[in-house]
Amino acid sequence: METESEPYVRLESLRQLHRAMADMNTARSLADTLQTVADGVIDALGYALACVNLVRPDGDLVVAAFAGDQAAEALITGRVGSRASWDRRLMMGERWGDLVFIPHTEGWVLDDDDVPQWYTDGPEPRFEDEWHPSDRLFAPMYAPGPQGGGTSGDLVGVLSVDRPRNGRHPGAWGREALQMYAFQAAIAISNAHLRSNMQRALIRLERDQQALRASEESFRQAFEYAPSGMAIAEMGGDQHGRILRTNDALCRLLGRPASAMRRYAFSDLVHPEDIGTLLRTSAEGGRAELRLGRRDGTYVWVSLRNSVVADAADGPRFLLTHVEDIEERKRRELQLAHRASHDSLTGLPNSAELRARLSARLCRRPSSPHASVADMLDAAYARPSRRADDEDPGHREDPGPYAAYDHHVHVAAPEGDDGAKGLAVLFCDLDGFKSINDRFGHNAGDAVLIEVARRLGCGVRDGDTVARLGGDEFVILADGLGQADAEDLAVRLRSEIIQPIRAEGRAVRVGASFGIGWAHCGMTADEVLKSADERMYVEKRSRPKQHRRAG
Repeated sequence: METESEPYVRLESLRQLHRAMADMNTARSLADTLQTVADGVIDALGYALACVNLVRPDGDLVVAAFAGDQAAEALITGRVGSRASWDRRLMMGERWGDLVFIPHTEGWVLDDDDVPQWYTDGPEPRFEDEWHPSDRLFAPMYAPGPQGGGTSGDLVGVLSVDRPRNGRHPGAWGREALQMYAFQAAIAISNAHLRSNMQRALIRLERDQQALRASEESFRQAFEYAPSGMAIAEMGGDQHGRILRTNDALCRLLGRPASAMRRYAFSDLVHPEDIGTLLRTSAEGGRAELRLGRRDGTYVWVSLRNSVVADAADGPRFLLTHVEDIEERKRRELQLAHRASHDSLTGLPNSAELRARLSARLCRRPSSPHASVADMLDAAYARPSRRADDEDPGHREDPGPYAAYDHHVHVAAPEGDDGAKGLAVLFCDLDGFKSINDRFGHNAGDAVLIEVARRLGCGVRDGDTVARLGGDEFVILADGLGQADAEDLAVRLRSEIIQPIRAEGRAVRVGASFGIGWAHCGMTADEVLKSADERMYVEKRSRPKQHRRAG
């Protein structure tokens, strides 16, 4: 642009300036915008050289674009000048509005700073306003301020220009044109920054969305094709625990279609005895072993493990439940527990289990021999035991015969025919069993024991215990019987036992001797069993030998 006196500015100059501003606002990228700014200084403002120094995130300025001299461009493009050096330059020289002009007479002090620069040769000025090769002209570019209008914000960069084509310092119009151009360049560069940041954000967003879609697909496949059962249920609210989604493995395990599963919560499917276990299971990281109902009415043992997932940071939370079939393991555990507490031949509770069940009905302190059942019930529920730390260490009150034992009702033996009921312990010893073993072998003896166990089990009530103590000895625990009831039970069981038994292809017969003992608190399980055993031997010796064997 030629230097012209105001107000006589050629229309072509305005057209060039308008085109340059339009070009830098329509550039496609930040790099294109910066180069367009540098080229516009040459094409529209009439300078031979132009450099765009862009502020980096760390505050220093880098030479981001250059126009007018390829050799100088190759020399300084990409080089960095410190912010401190640039601040010193912008504080020096003459102020032409927002422009900074440092004449050659002052610029020598800047020769040793770290700002990238080029050097041009030329004759000394002959006129006062003639451009010197060492003159420097800077146009700071400020982003629009937060209030808009003419307010300035942060420094975006600095335009450095050199060698006006007419060889003279720019006049009033040239200065205003460069200042206006720098202002528009700052807007274009800021907008390019925003577009670049937006493009990067969109790229990151797209990558995140792709990663999310891949993660969701991975979760879907892991959920759907997991070898064990998986379910998603609502968490919180009125529909807490309602099943929203299940995988094929869980549907196969329970024999229910996915559409039907959505009508249930796990509390609807759990075995009634396991509902407490389910409710005690923590939602976050909780684990429980319980039984779930199948469509056919049977139950399967499962290991149920919960974890919490959320749709978003503040979105709704759901319960992810992992359901593993442990039916086989539970069956083995129950078998092992059964073997530990039951006789392997007859399947009856063994000696250890018998003692455990008997001990559970006894306590260490005997009840008063003169206390009635009503007295014992009153004592059990009326007098709570005192805590040891509440007692006076210097004085201990005798708890008396009616002390309570955690709501325990004392077990007492009935006396005579007073109608009292108690826990009867019937000790049974087979008569003639040894001869069967000796004559026909152990297989025949085992068959006899199995059949006797079956007959004893069929001859007692539900809730009574029939146990094999060892060898040919059996024990029956029958609660709530009087003296006459217990004797009648022994007679009935003996009558069942003496019936012929098929063993190894032949019919054999055994007899049975019964001793009736009574359990009461203050006794140990072994003492109760010993008492019944002794009475059994008394009963056996009281009968003639020929009547002890049934055949």
